[in-house]
Amino acid sequence: MKLDVIKLDGGSAGTVDLDEALFGLEPRADILHRVVRWQRNNAQAGTHKVKTRSETSYSTKKIYRQKGTGGARHGDRNAPIFRKGGVYKGPTPRSHGHDLPKKFRKLGLRHALSAKAAAGELVVLDSISMDVAKTSVLAKQVKELGWKRALIIDGADVDANFAKAARNIEGLDVLPTMGANVYDILKRDTLVITKAGVEALEARLK
Repeated sequence: MKLDVIKLDGGSAGTVDLDEALFGLEPRADILHRVVRWQRNNAQAGTHKVKTRSETSYSTKKIYRQKGTGGARHGDRNAPIFRKGGVYKGPTPRSHGHDLPKKFRKLGLRHALSAKAAAGELVVLDSISMDVAKTSVLAKQVKELGWKRALIIDGADVDANFAKAARNIEGLDVLPTMGANVYDILKRDTLVITKAGVEALEARLK
């Protein structure tokens, strides 16, 4: 499929041929859902923790004698049924991550790219190189292009001046090709890929 290439100033820079295997698939929500869930589960901290009855700070002395009180039998005040006692089978630190085959992760990335292309939310840039790292200049260009929530994917390395200028612009994310992922692509309204990024993605996802 062919797509117009633009410059940062909005001018035309010709066209580019996009691989149908990456940008021409019929997007499948089930595949995208599985990959996004895998990403978010791996990102979850899993540091939740409660105290068990062996960790609370009450005395371990038996609170009253076993028989003769007319009440229920109890040991110490750390039991879960008492206020400020230990929690029974509460959460403990663990990993929420799970495995997902590499082939499936690549497939998910292809479907994410295809989803943006099918929705008309894919833009191909000639280059993002800047002579001077000026946030005000870049912010003006982004506003004129109409990008409110955009993800920009460059080649193997992001231009240092562009990355510096973009880091203080709200709603604008910049990633190298190896950082491209399904979650970040889907959560932004516009996906912007440089020509170098297109070549690198095609090489990565073959």
